Amino acid sequence: MKLYLGKIGELALKGSNIHSFETLLTSNVRYCLASVEAKVSLTAGRLYISCPDESAPAVEYTLNHLLGITGWAEATEIEKSIEAIKNEVLRQCKIAREKGAKTFKIIAKREDKSFPLDSYGIAREGAQYAFDQGILKVDVKNPDVAVHVEVRKSCYVYITSEDGHRGLPVGCSGKGLLLLSGGLDSPVAGYKMMARGMKVECVYFHSYPYTSEEAQKKVEDLAQIISQYGLACHLNIIPFTDVQMQIRKKAPQDWSTLMLRICMMKAANLLAERVNADCIITGESLGQVASQTIKNMAVTESAAKYPLIRPLVGTDKDDIIAVAKRIGTYETSILPYEDCCVIFSPKHPVLRADLEEAKKIYESLGVDDLIKEAYEKRVIKRFEMSGIVAQKFGTKPNKDKIAAENGKTVTD
Repeated sequence: MKLYLGKIGELALKGSNIHSFETLLTSNVRYCLASVEAKVSLTAGRLYISCPDESAPAVEYTLNHLLGITGWAEATEIEKSIEAIKNEVLRQCKIAREKGAKTFKIIAKREDKSFPLDSYGIAREGAQYAFDQGILKVDVKNPDVAVHVEVRKSCYVYITSEDGHRGLPVGCSGKGLLLLSGGLDSPVAGYKMMARGMKVECVYFHSYPYTSEEAQKKVEDLAQIISQYGLACHLNIIPFTDVQMQIRKKAPQDWSTLMLRICMMKAANLLAERVNADCIITGESLGQVASQTIKNMAVTESAAKYPLIRPLVGTDKDDIIAVAKRIGTYETSILPYEDCCVIFSPKHPVLRADLEEAKKIYESLGVDDLIKEAYEKRVIKRFEMSGIVAQKFGTKPNKDKIAAENGKTVTD
């Protein structure tokens, strides 16, 4: 059997309602691990997952995508005594030495105040024992390895933990509709809102044949990647060719991108109402491209019937790229398949749009019926973390059923 500890961060700051957040976090983990053998619990600021060895890859994969923890580690549960602690610290140091470590330190935490030694005493006794055996040298400032000892209801020892995805458990902050393109920004924006506890559905506007099937597949892959953090994701694919051709035909060329953004927002309003979303999310970053000047963003927002959330509005490209690399969307986002925003981009787009002029131009397009028709022709694809885990690691009988549903086209 293996044991994993997850460290909750922000949840620890919650008041009397902390139990509801903890319950949601454990429920999210159980959902992800539905196809494998694992026992999940959360007590006193620690998430515990015990599982047989064959389930370990699935548990580690889930912890690497779980929102709401600051870190996690594989731990060893031992008898709650200083002798047992010293022996386990020695064992961990021997393993670390075999991997090339030369120095170590102990980080102790005593949750159980009845234990005879305090945190400093635990660290002192454990480190002295390993040092006396000549295993590793002590370096409290810059060690090669840190051995953690936590004295709680039981005693747990583990080596330096893996980083987690900070934030709140998905499901505690309502639902948002993400305008997902094939670029770098929108998947990161979706992840940012998931990290604030929001469930996210996605909408993608496809203009075949002007945008390729590869471009759509790229967006589907991005939806699947971010679904691993958000538990599940419905990707709504709206065919927007007729709308875009009407814009090209009737709108002034320098206004075409902004008119397209307005039309997308109108379609998003219809979908947000259908899926009971609380807001609309975009990957806009102030000043990044012509449609994202403050004047143009105000025009786009005027078409939204729901709160418009821009989690990247003050973020530069390097920071966005860093997050994209961390969550695994970067390599897919940079594939050279352009979306419908790029195909018909004017050489000299309007930079400081006037709201009243924008309204007049939009009314002249006569696209409301085309937008509604496009919305009604949407195709929906479903991606779920439980299906991904089942497909990769599942051991229970229902794994095939769960995996088969993942990525499946569904009806509204």
